[in-house]
Amino acid sequence: MRKYLNFIKGIFTLLLVLFLFAFSSARNNARTPDSINIHFNGENPLFITASNVDKMLIQNREYIECVTKDVLDLKALESTISSHMMIETAEVYLTVDGVLKIDIEQRKPLARVVSEPSFYIDRQGQPMPLSDAYSARVLLVHGNVTNSNIEIIYQMLMAIENDSFLKLYTTDLIIDAQNQISMRTRDCSFEILIGDLNRLDQKIINFKAFYQKAKKDSLLKDYKKVNLKFNQQVVGIK
Repeated sequence: MRKYLNFIKGIFTLLLVLFLFAFSSARNNARTPDSINIHFNGENPLFITASNVDKMLIQNREYIECVTKDVLDLKALESTISSHMMIETAEVYLTVDGVLKIDIEQRKPLARVVSEPSFYIDRQGQPMPLSDAYSARVLLVHGNVTNSNIEIIYQMLMAIENDSFLKLYTTDLIIDAQNQISMRTRDCSFEILIGDLNRLDQKIINFKAFYQKAKKDSLLKDYKKVNLKFNQQVVGIK
């Protein structure tokens, strides 16, 4: 008899726990968000601020503050925020204490294309407009920049981004109508002709070896142009 009583008590306790959980969950879902918290991942917000994001949500604020949690469309809010031209990704979620959290990743420019109008190329290889809030200190791209060769420029930019020496010293890229690339560095007056991107890794190795030798011999100022187009050699024109 005691065995059956313990069994019945166990069933009753389980049902009570399930009821309380369902009741608590229903009450929680019926609540509206208590507040909105905007957080920027990584660097400080430069191209867009929390107030900019807040303005984007003004038309949705009444909806956010009035609708219950179980009806709130987080994906739609993510889509709205991510559509901003300065935002790379946005994640919107609700915390257990009722706060609507917005985590934002800004777009990161690699270079600025000097044209009319000027624009950035971001780390995804996509055109990015300039910002009224902040001007990024990035290398400059000059010349014949088109939709058809922006991928070539992006590949060169990533090679520079991933090389500590080039990232520190490169200031300008130039691309001509034949998609031949040249670059300039901050402590050299000469132009470095890379040509196409074939054997780019070897060209970079060759240039760094040339640079170190010329700097050691105090000859950097003697050159007008350095040509890396030829296989296994660097041609310096004085």
